[in-house]
Amino acid sequence: MMRINGHSHLLPYPEEIPSFMKSQEIFWIDEDRKFMLQKNWKRPVTDSSFFLNEKLEWMDDNNIDHAVVLNLSQLYGNGLRADLMKQVLRFQNDFNAKVQRDHPSKFTCGFVVHAGFVQSAIWEIERCVNELGLSVLCLPTHYMDTIGEWRSIFDEETKPIFEAANNFGLAIEIHPYDGEKFIKLENKNWRFHLVWMLAQCADAYHFYTLRGYNDLFPNIRVCFAHGGQLAQINIGRRIQGFDGRPDLFEGMTHPRKAVGHQNIFFDTLVHDTFSLELMVKRLGGTDQILVGLDDPYPLGEMHSDAQSSYPGKLLDLAKEEGLITQTQQDEMWENNVLRWLGADENMIQRITGVNLQ
Repeated sequence: MMRINGHSHLLPYPEEIPSFMKSQEIFWIDEDRKFMLQKNWKRPVTDSSFFLNEKLEWMDDNNIDHAVVLNLSQLYGNGLRADLMKQVLRFQNDFNAKVQRDHPSKFTCGFVVHAGFVQSAIWEIERCVNELGLSVLCLPTHYMDTIGEWRSIFDEETKPIFEAANNFGLAIEIHPYDGEKFIKLENKNWRFHLVWMLAQCADAYHFYTLRGYNDLFPNIRVCFAHGGQLAQINIGRRIQGFDGRPDLFEGMTHPRKAVGHQNIFFDTLVHDTFSLELMVKRLGGTDQILVGLDDPYPLGEMHSDAQSSYPGKLLDLAKEEGLITQTQQDEMWENNVLRWLGADENMIQRITGVNLQ
């Protein structure tokens, strides 16, 4: 059994970031590798495994055989001029492609596009798949359109992006960020990471399922970050609303239809066994749940005495409490991640080194 982490992040080393990104205050890392920075914003680098060589050591120390590296949320490109946005996203995608190319047995890497520029997004999908060999599309729950309005990633205008993703059979990761830019509350006590990110995931799931994209685009497999935690507990209210006010949902798909769908996945990063138990019961089992550690962030499963945490702790606790079996735990670490990725023989051989022919 392999231990595959389906939700990981990686920072470039400071010298790998193009100079224009620092000079224009878009994103950079200080030379001491202590902070990641943007204009009027900085965040501490809380673990050395933010960086590649240290990440590889961290994976070895924690018996993690492979990781899916998502894009950095700071590089979604929202609010940037079109020319700058394209340069930033191209840097991110080329960086991730090099990581996967240089360490094929250790990393499967994602790529990002900006949904506000649909045709450019489709071109970048084609480039990343055909030229870079990437197959995981990373998208934010919400994006800023060309006139400065914030929209759900599953807005009607973005449909051609999902048609393209469906044609390539991509895995898709839906991840929240930028909530403080369109939710008009003071950015205080980490509220946007602790509360509103979960609401953003629930909002994206709301529109994905109402539009019936899980059936309309059968070749894509969508994973919602952080367990889609509020989406799980909110299904009853959504059903009540759909049935009680059908005038507001004309032509849309009933929320119940998507529950447990084979092409909708959630990661395990829900932080307590009560939440995991709800997810398992809601989905009718563990088939659509995959391990996601969100390392190396402090809200991920990292070694921490203060948080009484370590990578994989939640599933260990769930097994001890009888919520899942050993077989289910093993499947969430390996098989479920591979099914989300749509792993074919070539991918399995790249990850495991085993020739299935």
